[in-house]
Amino acid sequence: MSRFDKVINRKQTDSVKWDYTKKIFGVENVLPMWVADMDFSVPEEVTAALHSRVDHGIFGYTMPGTNMEKAVQSWLKKRHSWEIDTQTITYSPGIVTAISLAIHAFTSHDEKIVVQPPVYYPFFEIAQKHEREVLFNKLILNEDFRYEIDYDDLEAKLSDEKTKLFILCNPHNPSGRVWSREELTKIGDLCIKHNVTIISDDIHSDLLLFGNSYTPIASIREDIAKQTVTCIAPSKTFNLAGLQASLVLIPNDSLKRRYHDVQQLFGLLSINTLGADAMEAAYSYGERWLDELLPYLEENVVIIEDYLKEHLPEVKVMRPEATYLVWLDARSLNKTDKELQELLLKKGKVALHIGSKFWENGEGFLRMNIACPKSTIIEGMERLVTALKA
Repeated sequence: MSRFDKVINRKQTDSVKWDYTKKIFGVENVLPMWVADMDFSVPEEVTAALHSRVDHGIFGYTMPGTNMEKAVQSWLKKRHSWEIDTQTITYSPGIVTAISLAIHAFTSHDEKIVVQPPVYYPFFEIAQKHEREVLFNKLILNEDFRYEIDYDDLEAKLSDEKTKLFILCNPHNPSGRVWSREELTKIGDLCIKHNVTIISDDIHSDLLLFGNSYTPIASIREDIAKQTVTCIAPSKTFNLAGLQASLVLIPNDSLKRRYHDVQQLFGLLSINTLGADAMEAAYSYGERWLDELLPYLEENVVIIEDYLKEHLPEVKVMRPEATYLVWLDARSLNKTDKELQELLLKKGKVALHIGSKFWENGEGFLRMNIACPKSTIIEGMERLVTALKA
């Protein structure tokens, strides 16, 4: 039996995923398979590090130190063959926070930002809240049911003299697509050509499935690195989202100064003590745990593929190359997203993210979180099929 088969009761822990379905979806007693956190306990070494800090009993001001920087540097080199200078590291409570600060630092009110929908919705929602115009470079579904980039459209949008920022998602959320070195090089070249800064959200980069490999866009060439701000975190990898600890890597000194000025403006200069301890422990000692997790996630993907093939073949599965998110294509059912959501919540008693949340070209899709025990996966599939067959 795998450690990940253990079912842990998360109710009455103020879990957004498990305790707030009434507030978020308007219904109670549904199986939550929507928000991107895991139903797995963290590595024992992370728990031990937190216990050690709590047992110490003092929680004064702290700053991540040399040990943290070395842990991050070693992790990126070993897992992704990416050698970074520790001087490029800065910290953020979360990647959404980091992207918001970057938008404030690198754009002004009359300037534009490019995103690639269907994509993680805070990208365009935060940009719009900053009163920036968002340009949508829609991803294209090819004949192999895989997303590709429309480079002609991308260049048209990057060439707009008011476009100053491009937000990349690698690996891509919600599809799980891992962009290749060739694809990323094309993006980097275009952004350099048109002097557009790249914000690369790489939070899912450790969750590689089915033999796929990840290339950080900033690792390709020095000139692309100088154009790029990379956001990473242990939060998805090790289920630490609630501890609010992320990293921002900025090799360009000028960009780093501008980003730091905005950090000072909003008083967001570091991360909390427990988050720092968990991050250092995860990157230092969490590799064995992660290596056990990844094949478990692959097995969950296969369960979903086989179940739908047998019981509801009209719904197609986009096999993720990374992440613990599965993008389901329910367009053949000819239902609106509102109708799909109502069926899922009322007939199936299961909560998923509807595709239009990730912008209009996601309509008819569903995003399912599969980072849960196999028993939950099977129950979720039973509920999903019950709902959509209705």
